[in-house]
Amino acid sequence: MTIRVVVVDDQAMVRAGFAALLAARSDIDVVGDASDGAQGVEVSRRTRPDVVLMDVRMPVMDGLEATRRLLSPPPGVTHRPRVLMLTTFDVDDYVYEALRAGASGFLLKDAPPDDLVAAVRVVARGDALLAPSVTRRLIADFVKQRPVARGKPAQRLKELTERETEVLTLVARGYSNQEIAQALVLAEQTVKTHVSRVLTKLYLRDRAQAVVFAYESGLVAPGE
Repeated sequence: MTIRVVVVDDQAMVRAGFAALLAARSDIDVVGDASDGAQGVEVSRRTRPDVVLMDVRMPVMDGLEATRRLLSPPPGVTHRPRVLMLTTFDVDDYVYEALRAGASGFLLKDAPPDDLVAAVRVVARGDALLAPSVTRRLIADFVKQRPVARGKPAQRLKELTERETEVLTLVARGYSNQEIAQALVLAEQTVKTHVSRVLTKLYLRDRAQAVVFAYESGLVAPGE
């Protein structure tokens, strides 16, 4: 199955470079590009990509707002692509907010070419958090600056079984399904089932939002 991709970045050379790199892969088809968030939303609605590579800082509309619009579309719009944020460490706060908005993860702009290709494939198949340890550290840093939610997010944890809570805790710490299986002495397929049930019960899109939820609900404390 070919992965349809749209590249959104305000630097023409970056767009062209990423597009050429991805288009060279037989399983990836770059179906459009845009120089700002507003154009990115328009192009994505028209071409219906599987994955949108989204820069964070752009004129007209930044990547954060564009991500919100793509993942929380108006009535009548059903297409919701996976969004992979392109960023640098100096915009970490934007990354945190993008994950809350539903982005599936992020990739540093200076990452090796193979990492970009791998990231697109990972996100396209529904996984998230390309670099769990880095993303986890970012979230922890920003959650430390915010009061832990004791209201609805914490109350929603009561919907989970004890085992599901254990699985969510390890997801938030950046464990892969295989690592969770080893830690809890479970079959990997059983872990996948637990993760799916956690996402369904908490109304979360993917593992990225699960990590954010775990921190904001107080299940996992920064620095643990």
